[in-house]
Amino acid sequence: MIPSSDLTTQELDQTTQIGQEPTWAIRAMLLWKHRRELARVTTISLLASLAISFVIPKQYKSTTSIMPPDEQGSSAILLAALAGHSGTLGALGGLASGLLGEHTSTALFVDLLHSGTVSGHLIDRFNLQHVYHNRYRIDAAKHLARCTKITQDKKSGVITIAVEDRSRVRARDLAQAYLDELNKLVTRTNTSTAHRERVFIEKRLSAVRTNLEDAELQLSQFSSKSSAIDIKEQTRAMVDAGARVQAELLVERSGLQSLRQIYGDGNVRVRETEARIASVQNELAKMTGSSAPQPAHAMDDGDANSSGDDRGELYPPLRQLPRLAVPYADLYRRVKVQEAVFELLTQQYEMARIQEAKDIPLVSVIDAPGIPEKKSFPPRLLLTLFLTFLSFAATSALILVRDRWAKVDPRDPRKMLSADVLPVLRRRIHSIRLKRGGA
Repeated sequence: MIPSSDLTTQELDQTTQIGQEPTWAIRAMLLWKHRRELARVTTISLLASLAISFVIPKQYKSTTSIMPPDEQGSSAILLAALAGHSGTLGALGGLASGLLGEHTSTALFVDLLHSGTVSGHLIDRFNLQHVYHNRYRIDAAKHLARCTKITQDKKSGVITIAVEDRSRVRARDLAQAYLDELNKLVTRTNTSTAHRERVFIEKRLSAVRTNLEDAELQLSQFSSKSSAIDIKEQTRAMVDAGARVQAELLVERSGLQSLRQIYGDGNVRVRETEARIASVQNELAKMTGSSAPQPAHAMDDGDANSSGDDRGELYPPLRQLPRLAVPYADLYRRVKVQEAVFELLTQQYEMARIQEAKDIPLVSVIDAPGIPEKKSFPPRLLLTLFLTFLSFAATSALILVRDRWAKVDPRDPRKMLSADVLPVLRRRIHSIRLKRGGA
């Protein structure tokens, strides 16, 4: 056996020819022969790798995790009960959960976080085009997507958001901004049944409020012009007052007859009694009024012949009360109906608002994003070792290939082709260099 230290190139070639194919030991001896070259390249690679690893900017990662709301309700409880049993029930529970879309809110939240709306707001909020040195927004969005990792746990439904950035504070702020934009987007795009019901009731409530105000205004105008405040009570009061006036009229007439029999028609007492009877009759006539329908312009314009308030009367005439009762009852009924509808819609509106607040899937934060203390990239030691090993392996492969190429027969077609092609390439490269140098 020949010692490796005394092995020359010729002896190595003879050993290779005897074995026909170089073994690992022969390759190792060849590399050992060029150990100085390998050591020099490895040392240079080590220094260059250290420089590269320290030149690469530091990256900091901020992580936050959220838990989407459980929208399954009673179905989720049923599925959990089915999944808790063994055998057929367990398979049935898994199938039912797949059909009903278990953790659908988790997938929805992940899609929303990846949406262009969220990334666009983040680009505008943090001026990421300037930070990432991108001219176009789409390039900034792609850069942000590369720096963001959103994962979900299939079992628990927990969503993890990890954001990397050169700035510790900006990494934390970006992670928090994802949560803020998700909350805004979920609230804005909420299309639940309670939301649609609340919007419908709100529009209907506004219309009913307008109708109620209009009905109340019409009733107040009608009551002001006709003095019809409460038809039932006014009718009762007018009937009682009319009965008292008629009784008083009968008493005065009886007294007038007695006075005429005693004093005659020309007596002062007789004339005073006749004057009182005339006054009572006028008062009774005013209270009774006429049964003829009032003209249309009377109720609209409120002239002296139609308005009890203009004549100084507190109540409308008794014979006009039945005519006033119909429009008054109609206006009063409209007011009461609108009040009932308004009260009902107000209650439903408040209930819809409460239900809508329950249906909005707010984000539940498990771990809030914080300022990272350590860098997440680059791993300088691993990067240095990897680049150094890569340079060592490449140099070793080059030595082996160069040695094997040197042992190829000059009459080999591959070597003859290279002998023809390489001089042409050298001349072309030399001419190109000369042209550039002359320019």
